[in-house]
Amino acid sequence: MTTTSPAQPRGGARVAVQRFGTFLSGMIMPNIPALIAWGIITAFFIPVGWTPNADLATIVDPFIHYLLPLIIAYTGGYMIYKQRGGVVGAIATMGAIAGSDLIVKNFNDALLAANPDASTLGQVHMFIGAMILGPLAAWTMKKLDALWEGKVRAGFEMLVNMFSAGIWGFVMAVVGFYPIAWLVNGIMTVLSSAVNFLVDSNLLPLTSILIEPAKVFFLNNAINHGVLTPLGIAQADESGKSILFLLEANPGPGLGLLLAFTFFGIGAARASAPGAAVIQFFGGIHEVYFPYALMKPTLILALIAGGMTGVTTNMLFGAGLRAPAAPGSIIAVLLQTANDSYVGVILSVILSATVTFVVAAIILRASRKRDLAAAELGTDSFSAAVSRTEANKGKSSEALSGLRGSANAPAATNDAAVAASAATGTAVADREISNIVFACDAGMGSSAMGASVLRNKFKKAGVEGVTVTNKAIANLDPSADLVITQAQLTDRARGVTPGSVHVSVDNFMNSPKYDEVVEMVRRQRGDA
Repeated sequence: MTTTSPAQPRGGARVAVQRFGTFLSGMIMPNIPALIAWGIITAFFIPVGWTPNADLATIVDPFIHYLLPLIIAYTGGYMIYKQRGGVVGAIATMGAIAGSDLIVKNFNDALLAANPDASTLGQVHMFIGAMILGPLAAWTMKKLDALWEGKVRAGFEMLVNMFSAGIWGFVMAVVGFYPIAWLVNGIMTVLSSAVNFLVDSNLLPLTSILIEPAKVFFLNNAINHGVLTPLGIAQADESGKSILFLLEANPGPGLGLLLAFTFFGIGAARASAPGAAVIQFFGGIHEVYFPYALMKPTLILALIAGGMTGVTTNMLFGAGLRAPAAPGSIIAVLLQTANDSYVGVILSVILSATVTFVVAAIILRASRKRDLAAAELGTDSFSAAVSRTEANKGKSSEALSGLRGSANAPAATNDAAVAASAATGTAVADREISNIVFACDAGMGSSAMGASVLRNKFKKAGVEGVTVTNKAIANLDPSADLVITQAQLTDRARGVTPGSVHVSVDNFMNSPKYDEVVEMVRRQRGDA
């Protein structure tokens, strides 16, 4: 039996940004239901809502100013040090909230003393502070506990645990009150000024030049959860809506790209595009269109053009959402659309899809003869596209090398081998495969669909005793015998569970690797 040793995990800026974005996503995504609830309360009960109610509207401000930052901080702390970390992180964030309120109050008092008619500052909501203090307080608590672990006398463990967490929570609350509150208020001022400059200068559509490529390479979470969500929530609290929630969530560009492949694509890409379009547009799983863009990177220009069109339309109509739309489904977008923004939001989706479709169709038609000729010769268009992109870049790229590996990874050829990640060639399954995990950034959308597809394949093959689940990459553990990820994320998944077999796929919804995995497990069970 011939096998290839797995390559060592690779680092680099791309993986670091992805890992950072995944961590931020892990704090925000579980709390999206709370943001949705806040959006619903706002939609109904504020003075410009559907059913204004002054009493129930009093829920809005405490909800966004206290509850949301505190549960985000708790989640971030929990990710580092379970409940103990979550509690200390929430305590620290409460200090930052109070410190920020004092800074704003002192500023407004001085401002009004100089000019009684001046416009005062509003509250600064500590979302960024929560994302800093939650993990920081939990990590430091964990390190402190390690100092006296095993040194506490029997019978005093609970006393030490309770008081140490309380005392350290007090210390971190003071840290939050002074330096962190000052830092976050400054960051929010700078970011808000930058966004206001882009809006006032009519330059906000240019953000699509950054956001659309970042989405395709799974770098968008750091931008979305680290910048757009905190700023968008602040704007929504002030004016009832924010255009920032639509910069990344608009499903129009992805729909336009998939429709272009439906009419002008070739081979498997064309056959799978209609189903992917339904999943992307109505299910909100944007990841399903990323492989189509990566097959021909010039199509990213179509996505940028569509994204810029959508942002421009929303700016012209003054449209926005009340709260983040997650997942990025047209259903979620419409449910969060502000009362006066339906025309603008719907037009932005339609026009962005149309522009992306037209530009992508031109690109696909221009290369159709070459693509058909390559297909007849058996050339892998995905690998060819990666090679052309590297040639244009002028040097090899970690991301592009990973993509090439995904296309060229050999199939499993014996009972114990399976095609592994985009970068590793073939890895050996040196243990019986009984626990398979699909992993993605959030562990909710595309990975859940992939897990469902593979479970059905096992069921049809009559293979029993195999658990197929989905998780966020950050939540992977050594119990996973085999981990399936998209090519761009395999490096990070391997770094978390280096002892697992790792399989890379181009598309969670339709990959020939699934049949290879089923066959490998079936033969394992037959040989047992």
